[in-house]
Amino acid sequence: MEQFTLFIISLLANLFSAFSGGGAGLVQLPVLIFLGLPFGIALATHKVASVALGVGATIRHLREGGLERQFVIFMLVTGLPGVVLGASLILQVPDRYAEIALGVLTLGLSVYSYLSPRLGQEYHPINRDGSGFLVGGIGLFLIGILNGSLTSGTGLFVTLWLVRWFGLDYRRAVAHTLVLVGVFWNGSGAVTLGILGDIHWEWIPVLLLGSLMGGYLGAHLSIAKGNKWIKRGFEVVTLLVGSKLVLG
Repeated sequence: MEQFTLFIISLLANLFSAFSGGGAGLVQLPVLIFLGLPFGIALATHKVASVALGVGATIRHLREGGLERQFVIFMLVTGLPGVVLGASLILQVPDRYAEIALGVLTLGLSVYSYLSPRLGQEYHPINRDGSGFLVGGIGLFLIGILNGSLTSGTGLFVTLWLVRWFGLDYRRAVAHTLVLVGVFWNGSGAVTLGILGDIHWEWIPVLLLGSLMGGYLGAHLSIAKGNKWIKRGFEVVTLLVGSKLVLG
């Protein structure tokens, strides 16, 4: 029953994440904590499993196209150093403080999403000059630090940053987030946390299966259906999970 429960949670969390452009950690990571893993081990275990989310979503999005070569390289160069730095720092933070920070971040995402009803509806490229890329790169580096440490909803932060600063529409931003963050950022974080900390390997196979299937199905739904209802669901889930983590 434990393995089956983990599979269902992983499947739904990653389907949701692939649909909305981030958020698997909002559900999957707190569940691992609630099931008894210390924050650092839960984070490392989640990171390993979340790479399968990126792989599943990548398979679907590559069939659709829409990736911009400059952003693929740009997001790797600017984001990966932040991911490694964040993953190195988080293991020094006491578990309860990390959980509270995770909860506050999650609540912030809920409020931000609610206050941005028209986010990413049209594609209008902006800030593609030198200063624009400089500021955009600093933003991705800082989000990378969050991705390597707190992890919750940082994929959505990347999606929002690509929409707000570079003018990508939601579908394009989600595709870049799932491929670059899902595979490369999370992969780097998983390796760093695996070296510096511990991973609960007994849960990895079922989490990988749920992440892979959820990533593919969620990417398919995001391409086929759009984001109105999943956005509302995201706001409810982030509010509930964030509140639970802050209150303990």
